[in-house]
Amino acid sequence: MRTEGQDNLKQVSQKSNIQAEIIRDKQPRKLALRFSPTAWAKLLYFRDKSDNEVSGFGIAESEDLLCVKEFVTVKQEVTGVSIKLDDEAVADFFDQQVDLGRRPEQFARTWLHTHPGNSPYPSITDEETFTRVFGNCQWALMFILSQDNRTYAKLSFNVGPGGQVLIPVEIDYSCDFGPTNRQLWDVEYQANVKAVEWSPSLGKESLVNRQQSSCTLPYDFLDDLKKMTPEERQLILDEMGDEPDLWNDEEVMYL
Repeated sequence: MRTEGQDNLKQVSQKSNIQAEIIRDKQPRKLALRFSPTAWAKLLYFRDKSDNEVSGFGIAESEDLLCVKEFVTVKQEVTGVSIKLDDEAVADFFDQQVDLGRRPEQFARTWLHTHPGNSPYPSITDEETFTRVFGNCQWALMFILSQDNRTYAKLSFNVGPGGQVLIPVEIDYSCDFGPTNRQLWDVEYQANVKAVEWSPSLGKESLVNRQQSSCTLPYDFLDDLKKMTPEERQLILDEMGDEPDLWNDEEVMYL
């Protein structure tokens, strides 16, 4: 017997996969990035393990692509202002997920990372990385969690005319509460997250050219920035990034 939900899905068959997948039951679900309680708890735990950034992928069920059931990390080098994922580890992760019968949109479309400061807004390099790495995907999502629990989630469509939209973030307590296995999480963190020292050799150009990396400026470097609105602050940072006089020969910004 056909259900009304199946009829709804048929009607949107010409839309992108993500648009079709989020239409369920009699009414479309509100467009939002949702986390299972366990995935959210793990993300918070990894964020608070150090004063460095941390990055990973959200894993979703095939019928609900905007609901993160698991947060998974791969080998990466991190500082308080940058992330560099190991390319081989990323490839191995993708192979493992395919072997588990998952489609790419379930494990390779939602990029999650944290900021150790109190701003969840993406840096210029975050935006460049998101465009470069996920720009050829039919759709992708960038999520950032700051130290004060503020969030940023941007859903990008790269089919048809394309487009981007900011969406809210929710904890879906209708999901089952899985075990918070901190001992196992510690093992994963120690195996995958390696803290390294920030140095001038980790300049803007080298970070931009890495396939999976993000770089953000320290958020407390000027008191004046704290007094600005988020939009004003981002405008200032964008303008600074476009000023060649702010960079020395090694492309390190001077403030």
